[in-house]
Amino acid sequence: MRIHARALLFDNDGTLVSSLESVGRCWTRWAEEYGITAERFAGVELHGRTAAEIAADLLPADLVPHAVARIEQLEVEDVPNGGVRLLPGTGDFLGALPADRWAVVTSATRRLAEARLDAVGVLPKNLVAADDVTRGKPDPEPYLLGARILGVDPADCVVFEDAPAGLRAGRAAGMRTVALATTHAPAELDADLVVTDLSALSPLVTDAGIEIVVRG
Repeated sequence: MRIHARALLFDNDGTLVSSLESVGRCWTRWAEEYGITAERFAGVELHGRTAAEIAADLLPADLVPHAVARIEQLEVEDVPNGGVRLLPGTGDFLGALPADRWAVVTSATRRLAEARLDAVGVLPKNLVAADDVTRGKPDPEPYLLGARILGVDPADCVVFEDAPAGLRAGRAAGMRTVALATTHAPAELDADLVVTDLSALSPLVTDAGIEIVVRG
């Protein structure tokens, strides 16, 4: 199977890198600091959403700005403590792409995203972060902005995601989607193609664009 595109848009956490252990540590500490019970905290979806949205689900509006700044601080400080690692296939896949044909589109703040990416040696030329949009995933705004930055029609973009919210955002933007089963079971992922991780794919760069090829 092959999927053709002119540009590729990648979620970060769970797609290019894994920070699940760090997220668990930091958000658990954050919830304790703000007096949120374990039962209430367990009912909130963390993955693929902005910190502002999560905080707004749990706290009064006047506390949200401080709470968002606090979780960003905790997560950035945790990066050197084994807070992030490359997922299989990330280095080889990104290394085969022209720098102006792909972007990272993340629900993390720019400061946190850059800290995590820098820690694993991934330096994207183009990055869309939570700071850059007014509506996060599953709204299509982040991916539409990514396409605009790359100067490519949304229909010519392919989104790589591990989270259902991100896949919904990609589809709503009119883009094709590739799901990576790194944080969710394949049955939970509605996409044009579902694979284990980026090691299952190879990019073939041509004058006409990029062909995404399933290995084997």
